[in-house]
Amino acid sequence: MNYAALVSAVSSYTENTFLTADINVFIKQAEQRIYNTVQIQNLRKNVTGSTTASNKYLQCPLDFLSTYSLAVIDPTTGAYTYLLNKDVNFIREAYPKPTSTGAPKFYAIFGPRSDNETELTFILGPTPNAAYGTELHYFYYPESIIQRPILTLGAITAGTSYTTGTYSNVSLTGGSGSGATANIVVSGGGVTDVTLVNGGTGFVVGNTMSALAANIGGTGSGFSIPVATVGNTTGTTWLGDNFDSALLYGTLVEAYTYMKGEQDMVTLYNDRYVQAIALLKNLGDGKQRQDAYRDGQVRTRVA
Repeated sequence: MNYAALVSAVSSYTENTFLTADINVFIKQAEQRIYNTVQIQNLRKNVTGSTTASNKYLQCPLDFLSTYSLAVIDPTTGAYTYLLNKDVNFIREAYPKPTSTGAPKFYAIFGPRSDNETELTFILGPTPNAAYGTELHYFYYPESIIQRPILTLGAITAGTSYTTGTYSNVSLTGGSGSGATANIVVSGGGVTDVTLVNGGTGFVVGNTMSALAANIGGTGSGFSIPVATVGNTTGTTWLGDNFDSALLYGTLVEAYTYMKGEQDMVTLYNDRYVQAIALLKNLGDGKQRQDAYRDGQVRTRVA
């Protein structure tokens, strides 16, 4: 099931047509619930990096969800040492002086960086005494199934005669897609800042976006901004290709809740979602973590 098929199915099941921005919210909420409920082995990454001598912090990947393992690699022997996960307080108490260095033994998720509140970091203990190689296995947030949403925008053409102010969740016009919204700041008669709120769907790099003057103060003209990057050009994901029942019923729960639909239908879709998640957990938390050699084959008694 791709993005278009999912949107069509939700519309058919609910006998309703949703705005692009709304259906995208339903899908993202469903994906978030699923990825935080089940650890699917197919959605695991392996990245390498390195520590810096006398620096106890290690950058965390932007799409990080949870750790599978973190190892440091001895620069001389190439030997792997897998670090033990601890609380930040443990590392602070065990190694109170940042100047106390050695081969790292422990790590903890330290929290957002001071220069980027959306990005996590690892703190190591003790502080590395050399540049160690690192290898991180982690579960990640996959790209959403939403097809060709705007990810980033380019340089602003400010326009003239706009009304000074901050305008929230303004619909962006133009381009090949729909459903994109942004917060827009106007100062000195021109647009000075555009912060994307909803990327919409169906856009391509180079699309020129704008906004109706009526939505940003009522006067002015000439504002535009190009689409710099878009996501998921195919509208497919592992979840949609391999376990679309969980994604479909998760999205339907969100959609029917939004519609304030009949409680029996909300309950029905939620029950179907729970059943689909149980099957997905059977795969991700069960079958993919065992084999017949060590765990034996599953046998069902025949009457």
